[in-house]
Amino acid sequence: MFKKIILAMCMMQLAMSGHAEEQLLDEIVAVVDDAIIMRSELDRAMTSIIRQIEAQGNQIPPSDILESQVLERMIVQEVQIARAEQVGIQISEEEVDGAISNIAQQNGVTPEQMKNAVEKDGFEFADFRRDMKRDMQTERVRYAYANSKVKVSDHEIELFLADNELDQGEVQLQHILIATPAGGSASAAEAARQEIDSVHEKLLAGENFAVLATQVSDGQRALEGGRLGWRPINQLPPLFTDQIKSMAVGELSRPIRSPNGYHLIKLLDKRTNSVKTVEQFNALHIMVETNQVVTPRDGMKVINNLHEKLLAGEDFATLAEAESDDHNSAPLGGDLGWFEINQYGQRIGDVIKSLKEGETSRPFQTDNGWHIIKYLGKKESDVTEAFKRQQAESAIKERKMQEAIEYWIREIRGEAFVDIRI
Repeated sequence: MFKKIILAMCMMQLAMSGHAEEQLLDEIVAVVDDAIIMRSELDRAMTSIIRQIEAQGNQIPPSDILESQVLERMIVQEVQIARAEQVGIQISEEEVDGAISNIAQQNGVTPEQMKNAVEKDGFEFADFRRDMKRDMQTERVRYAYANSKVKVSDHEIELFLADNELDQGEVQLQHILIATPAGGSASAAEAARQEIDSVHEKLLAGENFAVLATQVSDGQRALEGGRLGWRPINQLPPLFTDQIKSMAVGELSRPIRSPNGYHLIKLLDKRTNSVKTVEQFNALHIMVETNQVVTPRDGMKVINNLHEKLLAGEDFATLAEAESDDHNSAPLGGDLGWFEINQYGQRIGDVIKSLKEGETSRPFQTDNGWHIIKYLGKKESDVTEAFKRQQAESAIKERKMQEAIEYWIREIRGEAFVDIRI
Protein backbone atom coordinates (compact mmCIF):
# COMPACT_ATOMS: atom_id res chain seq x y z
CA MET A 1 0.00 0.00 0.00
CA PHE A 2 2.80 2.39 0.98
CA LYS A 3 4.61 1.69 -2.30
CA LYS A 4 1.45 2.54 -4.21
CA ILE A 5 1.14 5.88 -2.41
CA ILE A 6 4.81 6.69 -3.12
CA LEU A 7 4.30 5.76 -6.78
CA ALA A 8 1.19 7.94 -6.99
CA MET A 9 3.04 10.89 -5.44
CA CYS A 10 5.90 10.48 -7.89
CA MET A 11 3.46 10.41 -10.81
CA MET A 12 1.77 13.55 -9.48
CA GLN A 13 5.11 15.35 -9.14
CA LEU A 14 6.05 14.39 -12.68
CA ALA A 15 2.70 15.64 -13.97
CA MET A 16 3.06 18.88 -12.02
CA SER A 17 6.63 19.41 -13.24
CA GLY A 18 5.51 18.73 -16.79
CA HIS A 19 2.68 21.23 -16.41
CA ALA A 20 5.06 23.79 -14.92
CA GLU A 21 7.47 23.25 -17.81
CA GLU A 22 4.60 23.76 -20.27
CA GLN A 23 3.62 27.01 -18.54
CA LEU A 24 7.23 28.22 -18.58
CA LEU A 25 7.37 27.56 -22.30
CA ASP A 26 4.31 29.78 -22.85
CA GLU A 27 6.17 33.08 -22.71
CA ILE A 28 5.10 36.60 -23.62
CA VAL A 29 6.25 37.37 -27.17
CA ALA A 30 4.87 40.91 -27.45
CA VAL A 31 3.26 43.65 -25.37
CA VAL A 32 0.82 45.89 -27.24
CA ASP A 33 -0.32 48.79 -25.04
CA ASP A 34 -2.31 47.00 -22.29
CA ALA A 35 -2.52 43.65 -24.12
CA ILE A 36 -0.07 40.77 -24.37
CA ILE A 37 0.52 38.14 -27.03
CA MET A 38 1.64 34.72 -25.78
CA ARG A 39 3.90 32.21 -27.50
CA SER A 40 1.02 29.70 -27.62
CA GLU A 41 -1.16 32.22 -29.50
CA LEU A 42 1.63 32.94 -31.98
CA ASP A 43 2.31 29.24 -32.52
CA ARG A 44 -1.39 28.57 -33.14
CA ALA A 45 -1.57 31.43 -35.65
CA MET A 46 1.62 30.15 -37.33
CA THR A 47 0.12 26.66 -37.71
CA SER A 48 -3.03 28.10 -39.26
CA ILE A 49 -1.12 30.30 -41.73
CA ILE A 50 1.24 27.47 -42.74
CA ARG A 51 -1.77 25.29 -43.57
CA GLN A 52 -3.24 28.09 -45.68
CA ILE A 53 0.04 28.53 -47.58
CA GLU A 54 0.31 24.78 -48.16
CA ALA A 55 -3.32 24.60 -49.35
CA GLN A 56 -2.54 27.32 -51.91
CA GLY A 57 0.46 25.32 -53.14
CA ASN A 58 2.94 28.04 -52.22
CA GLN A 59 6.42 27.68 -50.77
CA ILE A 60 6.56 28.29 -47.01
CA PRO A 61 8.96 31.15 -46.17
CA PRO A 62 11.77 30.70 -43.63
CA SER A 63 10.26 30.30 -40.17
CA ASP A 64 11.82 33.48 -38.72
CA ILE A 65 10.45 35.63 -41.55
CA LEU A 66 7.02 34.02 -41.40
CA GLU A 67 6.94 34.35 -37.61
CA SER A 68 7.75 38.05 -37.90
CA GLN A 69 4.96 38.59 -40.44
CA VAL A 70 2.38 36.65 -38.41
CA LEU A 71 3.32 38.46 -35.21
CA GLU A 72 3.00 41.83 -36.95
CA ARG A 73 -0.49 40.89 -38.13
CA MET A 74 -1.41 39.93 -34.56
CA ILE A 75 -0.01 43.22 -33.22
CA VAL A 76 -2.05 45.22 -35.73
CA GLN A 77 -5.16 43.30 -34.73
CA GLU A 78 -4.55 44.00 -31.04
CA VAL A 79 -4.27 47.72 -31.79
CA GLN A 80 -7.56 47.62 -33.69
CA ILE A 81 -9.27 45.63 -30.92
CA ALA A 82 -8.18 48.31 -28.43
CA ARG A 83 -9.73 51.02 -30.62
CA ALA A 84 -12.93 49.02 -30.92
CA GLU A 85 -13.13 48.71 -27.13
CA GLN A 86 -12.52 52.44 -26.74
CA VAL A 87 -15.52 53.35 -28.92
CA GLY A 88 -17.75 50.63 -27.47
CA ILE A 89 -17.82 48.24 -30.43
CA GLN A 90 -18.61 44.76 -29.11
CA ILE A 91 -19.59 41.47 -30.72
CA SER A 92 -22.17 39.38 -28.87
CA GLU A 93 -22.02 35.61 -28.55
CA GLU A 94 -25.29 35.48 -30.48
CA GLU A 95 -23.61 37.27 -33.39
CA VAL A 96 -20.75 34.77 -33.33
CA ASP A 97 -23.29 31.93 -33.32
CA GLY A 98 -25.00 33.52 -36.32
CA ALA A 99 -21.73 33.89 -38.22
CA ILE A 100 -20.79 30.26 -37.53
CA SER A 101 -24.23 29.06 -38.64
CA ASN A 102 -23.94 31.12 -41.81
CA ILE A 103 -20.49 29.69 -42.66
CA ALA A 104 -21.76 26.18 -41.96
CA GLN A 105 -24.76 26.75 -44.25
CA GLN A 106 -22.54 28.04 -47.04
CA ASN A 107 -20.44 24.87 -46.78
CA GLY A 108 -23.46 22.56 -46.64
CA VAL A 109 -22.83 21.31 -43.10
CA THR A 110 -24.37 21.77 -39.67
CA PRO A 111 -22.66 23.90 -36.98
CA GLU A 112 -21.91 20.68 -35.07
CA GLN A 113 -20.27 19.13 -38.15
CA MET A 114 -18.26 22.31 -38.62
CA LYS A 115 -17.13 22.13 -34.96
CA ASN A 116 -16.02 18.53 -35.48
CA ALA A 117 -14.07 19.50 -38.61
CA VAL A 118 -12.23 22.28 -36.76
CA GLU A 119 -11.29 19.95 -33.92
CA LYS A 120 -10.25 17.23 -36.38
CA ASP A 121 -7.76 19.73 -37.83
CA GLY A 122 -6.19 19.99 -34.37
CA PHE A 123 -7.71 23.30 -33.22
CA GLU A 124 -9.79 24.00 -30.13
CA PHE A 125 -13.26 25.18 -31.16
CA ALA A 126 -13.19 27.75 -28.33
CA ASP A 127 -10.10 29.28 -29.96
CA PHE A 128 -11.87 29.23 -33.35
CA ARG A 129 -14.84 31.14 -31.84
CA ARG A 130 -12.51 33.63 -30.17
CA ASP A 131 -10.63 34.29 -33.40
CA MET A 132 -13.88 34.75 -35.32
CA LYS A 133 -15.20 37.16 -32.70
CA ARG A 134 -12.00 39.23 -32.85
CA ASP A 135 -12.03 39.25 -36.67
CA MET A 136 -15.65 40.50 -36.62
CA GLN A 137 -14.74 43.20 -34.10
CA THR A 138 -11.76 44.47 -36.10
CA GLU A 139 -13.75 44.48 -39.33
CA ARG A 140 -16.53 46.45 -37.68
CA VAL A 141 -14.24 49.10 -36.18
CA ARG A 142 -12.40 49.53 -39.50
CA TYR A 143 -15.55 50.16 -41.45
CA ALA A 144 -17.07 52.31 -38.71
CA TYR A 145 -14.01 54.55 -38.92
CA ALA A 146 -13.99 54.63 -42.72
CA ASN A 147 -17.74 55.33 -42.90
CA SER A 148 -17.28 58.32 -40.62
CA LYS A 149 -14.53 59.75 -42.84
CA VAL A 150 -15.54 58.96 -46.41
CA LYS A 151 -18.00 61.08 -48.37
CA VAL A 152 -18.82 60.91 -52.09
CA SER A 153 -19.85 64.09 -53.92
CA ASP A 154 -22.10 64.38 -56.98
CA HIS A 155 -19.13 65.86 -58.86
CA GLU A 156 -17.06 62.71 -58.19
CA ILE A 157 -19.91 60.55 -59.49
CA GLU A 158 -20.20 62.65 -62.66
CA LEU A 159 -16.46 62.38 -63.32
CA PHE A 160 -16.57 58.66 -62.68
CA LEU A 161 -19.42 58.11 -65.14
CA ALA A 162 -17.73 60.32 -67.73
CA ASP A 163 -14.70 58.02 -67.66
CA ASN A 164 -16.97 54.99 -68.39
CA GLU A 165 -15.18 53.05 -65.66
CA LEU A 166 -18.25 50.87 -65.04
CA ASP A 167 -17.58 49.01 -68.31
CA GLN A 168 -13.98 48.11 -67.56
CA GLY A 169 -14.70 44.77 -65.93
CA GLU A 170 -12.74 42.98 -63.23
CA VAL A 171 -9.13 41.99 -62.64
CA GLN A 172 -7.39 39.41 -60.49
CA LEU A 173 -4.29 40.83 -58.84
CA GLN A 174 -1.34 40.08 -56.60
CA HIS A 175 0.03 42.93 -54.53
CA ILE A 176 3.17 43.83 -52.58
CA LEU A 177 3.31 46.94 -50.39
CA ILE A 178 6.43 48.38 -48.78
CA ALA A 179 4.85 50.85 -46.38
CA THR A 180 6.23 54.21 -45.33
CA PRO A 181 5.35 55.33 -41.78
CA ALA A 182 2.65 57.97 -41.46
CA GLY A 183 4.50 61.27 -41.14
CA GLY A 184 7.78 59.44 -41.72
CA SER A 185 11.10 61.01 -42.61
CA ALA A 186 12.63 61.39 -46.06
CA SER A 187 15.21 58.73 -45.14
CA ALA A 188 12.43 56.23 -44.31
CA ALA A 189 10.78 56.92 -47.67
CA GLU A 190 14.11 56.45 -49.46
CA ALA A 191 14.69 53.14 -47.65
CA ALA A 192 11.25 51.95 -48.74
CA ARG A 193 11.98 52.99 -52.33
CA GLN A 194 15.24 51.06 -52.35
CA GLU A 195 13.50 47.99 -50.90
CA ILE A 196 10.72 48.03 -53.52
CA ASP A 197 13.34 48.40 -56.27
CA SER A 198 15.16 45.37 -54.89
CA VAL A 199 11.93 43.34 -54.77
CA HIS A 200 11.09 44.44 -58.32
CA GLU A 201 14.49 43.23 -59.58
CA LYS A 202 14.04 39.86 -57.85
CA LEU A 203 10.63 39.40 -59.47
CA LEU A 204 12.00 40.31 -62.91
CA ALA A 205 14.72 37.73 -62.30
CA GLY A 206 12.08 35.06 -61.81
CA GLU A 207 11.51 34.84 -58.06
CA ASN A 208 8.02 33.76 -56.94
CA PHE A 209 5.65 36.67 -56.30
CA ALA A 210 3.62 34.86 -53.60
CA VAL A 211 6.74 33.89 -51.66
CA LEU A 212 8.15 37.41 -51.74
CA ALA A 213 4.78 38.90 -50.77
CA THR A 214 4.63 36.60 -47.74
CA GLN A 215 8.16 37.57 -46.75
CA VAL A 216 8.27 41.34 -47.27
CA SER A 217 4.86 42.85 -48.00
CA ASP A 218 3.14 45.16 -45.50
CA GLY A 219 -0.18 44.68 -47.28
CA GLN A 220 -3.19 43.23 -45.46
CA ARG A 221 -3.12 40.13 -47.72
CA ALA A 222 0.61 39.46 -47.45
CA LEU A 223 0.18 36.08 -45.78
CA GLU A 224 -2.14 35.04 -48.61
CA GLY A 225 0.71 35.55 -51.06
CA GLY A 226 -0.53 39.06 -51.82
CA ARG A 227 -3.57 37.71 -53.68
CA LEU A 228 -6.38 40.27 -53.78
CA GLY A 229 -8.81 38.03 -55.67
CA TRP A 230 -11.18 39.41 -58.29
CA ARG A 231 -11.70 43.17 -57.93
CA PRO A 232 -13.84 45.52 -60.04
CA ILE A 233 -11.43 47.89 -61.75
CA ASN A 234 -13.61 50.81 -60.72
CA GLN A 235 -12.93 50.03 -57.03
CA LEU A 236 -9.14 50.13 -57.36
CA PRO A 237 -7.07 53.25 -56.63
CA PRO A 238 -6.55 55.38 -59.78
CA LEU A 239 -2.79 54.79 -59.48
CA PHE A 240 -3.47 51.08 -60.01
CA THR A 241 -6.00 51.48 -62.81
CA ASP A 242 -3.63 53.73 -64.76
CA GLN A 243 -1.09 50.88 -64.72
CA ILE A 244 -3.57 48.07 -65.37
CA LYS A 245 -4.96 49.66 -68.55
CA SER A 246 -1.63 49.08 -70.31
CA MET A 247 -0.76 45.70 -68.71
CA ALA A 248 -1.14 42.23 -70.22
CA VAL A 249 -2.16 39.20 -68.19
CA GLY A 250 0.87 37.88 -66.30
CA GLU A 251 2.67 41.21 -66.47
CA LEU A 252 4.31 42.92 -63.49
CA SER A 253 3.92 46.66 -62.89
CA ARG A 254 6.74 49.05 -62.19
CA PRO A 255 6.92 50.36 -58.58
CA ILE A 256 3.97 52.65 -57.81
CA ARG A 257 4.22 55.45 -55.21
CA SER A 258 1.18 56.26 -53.05
CA PRO A 259 0.66 58.04 -49.70
CA ASN A 260 0.86 54.61 -48.01
CA GLY A 261 4.19 53.59 -49.53
CA TYR A 262 5.44 51.74 -52.62
CA HIS A 263 3.44 49.07 -54.46
CA LEU A 264 3.99 46.33 -57.02
CA ILE A 265 1.05 44.63 -58.71
CA LYS A 266 0.88 41.60 -60.96
CA LEU A 267 -2.09 41.14 -63.27
CA LEU A 268 -3.13 37.50 -62.99
CA ASP A 269 -6.30 37.65 -65.08
CA LYS A 270 -9.02 39.99 -66.33
CA ARG A 271 -12.57 39.74 -67.59
CA THR A 272 -15.04 42.14 -69.15
CA ASN A 273 -18.50 42.85 -67.84
CA SER A 274 -20.50 42.50 -71.05
CA VAL A 275 -23.84 41.76 -69.37
CA LYS A 276 -25.97 44.87 -68.91
CA THR A 277 -28.41 43.36 -66.43
CA VAL A 278 -28.38 43.02 -62.68
CA GLU A 279 -29.80 40.24 -60.53
CA GLN A 280 -32.45 41.53 -58.13
CA PHE A 281 -34.16 39.77 -55.25
CA ASN A 282 -37.53 40.06 -53.55
CA ALA A 283 -38.23 39.17 -49.92
CA LEU A 284 -40.46 39.80 -46.92
CA HIS A 285 -38.87 41.03 -43.71
CA ILE A 286 -39.61 41.14 -39.99
CA MET A 287 -37.25 43.02 -37.68
CA VAL A 288 -37.09 43.35 -33.90
CA GLU A 289 -34.93 46.40 -33.24
CA THR A 290 -32.46 46.33 -30.34
CA ASN A 291 -31.48 49.50 -28.51
CA GLN A 292 -30.89 50.83 -25.00
CA VAL A 293 -34.35 49.64 -23.95
CA VAL A 294 -34.56 46.34 -25.85
CA THR A 295 -31.39 44.30 -25.24
CA PRO A 296 -30.15 41.68 -27.74
CA ARG A 297 -31.35 38.95 -25.36
CA ASP A 298 -34.82 40.56 -25.09
CA GLY A 299 -34.95 40.90 -28.86
CA MET A 300 -34.00 37.26 -29.29
CA LYS A 301 -36.96 36.18 -27.14
CA VAL A 302 -39.36 38.33 -29.18
CA ILE A 303 -38.06 37.17 -32.57
CA ASN A 304 -38.15 33.51 -31.50
CA ASN A 305 -41.79 33.95 -30.44
CA LEU A 306 -42.62 35.47 -33.85
CA HIS A 307 -40.78 32.63 -35.59
CA GLU A 308 -42.86 30.08 -33.67
CA LYS A 309 -46.02 31.83 -34.84
CA LEU A 310 -44.85 31.57 -38.44
CA LEU A 311 -44.08 27.88 -37.99
CA ALA A 312 -47.59 27.47 -36.58
CA GLY A 313 -49.02 28.84 -39.84
CA GLU A 314 -49.57 32.56 -39.24
CA ASP A 315 -49.33 34.76 -42.34
CA PHE A 316 -45.91 36.42 -42.75
CA ALA A 317 -47.26 39.68 -44.20
CA THR A 318 -49.92 40.05 -41.49
CA LEU A 319 -47.38 39.40 -38.74
CA ALA A 320 -44.85 41.80 -40.30
CA GLU A 321 -47.40 44.59 -40.53
CA ALA A 322 -48.39 44.12 -36.86
CA GLU A 323 -45.04 43.36 -35.23
CA SER A 324 -42.04 44.43 -37.37
CA ASP A 325 -39.91 47.40 -36.30
CA ASP A 326 -38.83 48.01 -39.91
CA HIS A 327 -40.93 51.12 -40.43
CA ASN A 328 -40.32 51.18 -44.19
CA SER A 329 -41.46 47.63 -44.97
CA ALA A 330 -43.92 46.91 -42.13
CA PRO A 331 -46.84 48.90 -43.67
CA LEU A 332 -46.28 46.85 -46.85
CA GLY A 333 -46.52 43.53 -45.04
CA GLY A 334 -42.72 43.35 -44.75
CA ASP A 335 -42.20 43.62 -48.53
CA LEU A 336 -38.67 44.90 -49.28
CA GLY A 337 -39.41 45.26 -53.00
CA TRP A 338 -36.77 44.36 -55.60
CA PHE A 339 -33.20 44.96 -54.47
CA GLU A 340 -29.58 44.02 -55.15
CA ILE A 341 -28.34 41.17 -52.95
CA ASN A 342 -26.34 43.22 -50.41
CA GLN A 343 -28.45 46.37 -50.53
CA TYR A 344 -29.62 45.81 -46.95
CA GLY A 345 -26.23 44.60 -45.72
CA GLN A 346 -24.08 41.56 -46.37
CA ARG A 347 -25.55 39.56 -43.48
CA ILE A 348 -29.08 39.80 -44.91
CA GLY A 349 -27.70 39.12 -48.38
CA ASP A 350 -25.90 35.99 -47.19
CA VAL A 351 -29.06 34.69 -45.53
CA ILE A 352 -31.11 35.25 -48.69
CA LYS A 353 -28.52 33.39 -50.77
CA SER A 354 -28.84 30.40 -48.44
CA LEU A 355 -32.65 30.16 -48.87
CA LYS A 356 -34.76 28.43 -51.49
CA GLU A 357 -37.59 30.31 -53.15
CA GLY A 358 -40.54 30.54 -50.74
CA GLU A 359 -38.40 29.48 -47.76
CA THR A 360 -38.37 31.39 -44.46
CA SER A 361 -35.12 31.87 -42.54
CA ARG A 362 -34.46 31.17 -38.92
CA PRO A 363 -34.02 34.29 -36.73
CA PHE A 364 -30.62 35.95 -37.21
CA GLN A 365 -28.89 39.03 -35.83
CA THR A 366 -27.29 42.17 -37.29
CA ASP A 367 -26.18 45.47 -35.78
CA ASN A 368 -29.76 46.75 -36.01
CA GLY A 369 -31.45 43.87 -34.22
CA TRP A 370 -33.02 40.49 -34.99
CA HIS A 371 -34.53 39.50 -38.34
CA ILE A 372 -36.58 36.90 -40.16
CA ILE A 373 -36.56 36.82 -43.97
CA LYS A 374 -38.93 35.07 -46.37
CA TYR A 375 -37.29 34.77 -49.78
CA LEU A 376 -39.78 35.21 -52.63
CA GLY A 377 -37.64 35.06 -55.79
CA LYS A 378 -35.22 36.83 -58.10
CA LYS A 379 -35.10 38.31 -61.61
CA GLU A 380 -32.72 39.90 -64.10
CA SER A 381 -33.27 43.65 -64.49
CA ASP A 382 -31.97 46.14 -67.02
CA VAL A 383 -29.18 48.37 -65.79
CA THR A 384 -30.80 51.80 -65.67
CA GLU A 385 -29.07 55.15 -65.45
CA ALA A 386 -30.10 55.39 -61.80
CA PHE A 387 -28.54 52.01 -61.11
CA LYS A 388 -25.32 53.03 -62.88
CA ARG A 389 -25.19 56.10 -60.69
CA GLN A 390 -25.71 54.00 -57.58
CA GLN A 391 -22.95 51.62 -58.69
CA ALA A 392 -20.63 54.54 -59.34
CA GLU A 393 -21.20 55.93 -55.86
CA SER A 394 -20.65 52.49 -54.33
CA ALA A 395 -17.41 51.96 -56.28
CA ILE A 396 -15.99 55.37 -55.34
CA LYS A 397 -16.92 54.90 -51.68
CA GLU A 398 -15.40 51.40 -51.50
CA ARG A 399 -12.17 52.62 -53.06
CA LYS A 400 -11.90 55.61 -50.72
CA MET A 401 -12.78 53.47 -47.69
CA GLN A 402 -9.99 50.98 -48.44
CA GLU A 403 -7.50 53.85 -48.74
CA ALA A 404 -8.76 55.38 -45.47
CA ILE A 405 -8.55 52.04 -43.66
CA GLU A 406 -4.96 51.41 -44.81
CA TYR A 407 -3.87 54.88 -43.68
CA TRP A 408 -5.70 54.54 -40.35
CA ILE A 409 -4.09 51.17 -39.58
CA ARG A 410 -0.63 52.59 -40.25
CA GLU A 411 -1.44 55.60 -38.07
CA ILE A 412 -2.70 53.68 -35.02
CA ARG A 413 0.11 51.12 -35.36
CA GLY A 414 2.60 53.98 -35.20
CA GLU A 415 0.91 55.44 -32.12
CA ALA A 416 0.77 52.17 -30.16
CA PHE A 417 3.32 51.09 -27.57
CA VAL A 418 4.75 47.80 -28.86
CA ASP A 419 7.43 45.75 -27.12
CA ILE A 420 8.45 42.70 -29.16
CA ARG A 421 10.30 40.18 -26.99
CA ILE A 422 11.52 37.65 -29.54
